[in-house]
Amino acid sequence: MITISDLSARIAGRLLLDHASVTLPSGTKAGLVGRNGAGKSTLFRVITGDMGAESGAVTIPKNARIGQVAQEAPGTEDSLIEIVLAADKERASLLLESETATDPHRIAEIQMRLVDIDAHSAEARASSILAGLGFNQEAQLRPASSFSGGWRMRVALASVLFAQPDLLLLDEPTNYLDLEGTLWLEDYIRRYPYTVIIISHDRDLLNNAVNAIVHLDQKKLTFYRGGYDQFERQKAENDELQMKAKAKNDAARKHLQSFIDRFKAKASKAKQAQSRVKALERMGTVASVIEDHVQPITFPEPEKQPASPIVAINGGAVGYTPGNPILKGLNLRIDNDDRIALLGSNGNGKSTFAKFISGKLAPESGDLRLAPSLKIGFFAQHQLDDLIPDETPVEHVRKLMPQAPEAKVRARVAQMGLATEKMATAAKDLSGGEKARLLMGLAAFHAPNLLILDEPTNHLDIDSRRALIEALNDYDGAVILISHDRHLIEATVDRLWLVNNGTVTTFEGDMDEYRDLIVSSGKKKEEKIEVAVDAASKADQRKANAEKRATLAPLKKKINEIESLTAKLEKLIQSLDAELANPALYEKAPAKAAQKVKERGEAAAKLSDAEEQWLLLSSEYEEAMAG
Repeated sequence: MITISDLSARIAGRLLLDHASVTLPSGTKAGLVGRNGAGKSTLFRVITGDMGAESGAVTIPKNARIGQVAQEAPGTEDSLIEIVLAADKERASLLLESETATDPHRIAEIQMRLVDIDAHSAEARASSILAGLGFNQEAQLRPASSFSGGWRMRVALASVLFAQPDLLLLDEPTNYLDLEGTLWLEDYIRRYPYTVIIISHDRDLLNNAVNAIVHLDQKKLTFYRGGYDQFERQKAENDELQMKAKAKNDAARKHLQSFIDRFKAKASKAKQAQSRVKALERMGTVASVIEDHVQPITFPEPEKQPASPIVAINGGAVGYTPGNPILKGLNLRIDNDDRIALLGSNGNGKSTFAKFISGKLAPESGDLRLAPSLKIGFFAQHQLDDLIPDETPVEHVRKLMPQAPEAKVRARVAQMGLATEKMATAAKDLSGGEKARLLMGLAAFHAPNLLILDEPTNHLDIDSRRALIEALNDYDGAVILISHDRHLIEATVDRLWLVNNGTVTTFEGDMDEYRDLIVSSGKKKEEKIEVAVDAASKADQRKANAEKRATLAPLKKKINEIESLTAKLEKLIQSLDAELANPALYEKAPAKAAQKVKERGEAAAKLSDAEEQWLLLSSEYEEAMAG
């Protein structure tokens, strides 16, 4: 159980938590929600001890391990699998000690503890987590230094998940994940055996992965059971009851005050008036329901929509290096009323396709035709860095309408969802969400017929995401959306395209079917996705796979033999562990104990070799099947 009692905390003199209290039962999966800047990350820092509280306390069970994603992503020459395995400090320490321990009793303790923490399956568990976050077998063996910052943050996330702390703290973990990684993480958190507190603005994650919501509002913490939708309903009901109670309280106070005002000067009524004053004091007041207003987002309507198709691709191919296309065999059309979401893991080419459509990348081969006078608006998350740091939103917009009066310029900034006080704020001092609003407004400034949004929600809170949904649904043009926010996709698009295996194809299922494909176990991710990509090619694919399996039968036989050997070695080690756990063995037959320890070491070495060989051969087999 985690108890936060009467907690107050400040940042730079600003009070963020004011005598806040909440209790989380053991095993709770809680979403911590609240407006950006409310103090959610500050609360995490107090829980971990990185920041002191002004008053109050956070009580956590003794010896409970707290884990959160490291702020610095690993960039060493160690392989990803090595970095993740090293995150389990106890396992690493025990394995190191086992190499030098000589005391029979200590050896027995070490071996029993390794069994207790399931140390011998560690590599398989670490590999499974990395795979879920988008790293295939080959990538897991590469050094962390060979990956970009975003991918390294996935490794940091994999490390804390592998360590399985008793209290897992996750602060916006989906910001560096794609939709596929987000769906996997959602399933993982739901099944996580210990307590989790997660800061997120992903509505679906908060509906499907958690069983409680902790709302940080007005410097207080309130606990709600259920997911985000249930929280919204409960809060709305509570707000309504509070408003009714306030109205009733105000009416009663007004009645008493009226009596006091009328009779306090009359001697005959003085006692009654005084008693009413005391009654008024005892009555107290009911606080108003404070509603934070969210600025709406508005996209300007296209003046004239071209006839469909507005984009037509025939035999298209595109990439960054001549002769080495990222995507090829593109045969697609986009109509003037299409709302399309691009699915597929990061690295498969979603952003490449978006750049291709927008004209930022020329076709390497094939034909790309755009409707005459087609206007395209393009937003990408990395373009936040393109804003001029010292210029205000008004100055950014004025460049696009230099002859317009100041009132019209400010009106356009307001349409982007920026409040009046933010219009004169330098871009460098805007929040991430405010920068995103400004950049989306600039992308859509000239009323495009086609709006392309590449991960628009990373810095938007839940209410701002709702404003974006409303803006997209009111917008009259076509939309192409890349997002890890499933709720945004389901609320705004009507077509799904899958970017996978070097091309783009129509996905005929819905988001529930796509989620089931991503989180289902026992199949390689690419193979799971392909099942629903193109129904017409299923028979041909089965035939091709059958031919491949026949060719690869000897390799598969060798893999099966190693699996059989691995099972025998694991059974032998389990038997030896049971014997070595008996202290009497070391007292009555020390020579036999030493022999058993030696046999276990040899078996463990053989098992390690067998597992390594299995990984290599399995990777070779999977690559051959996928080729």
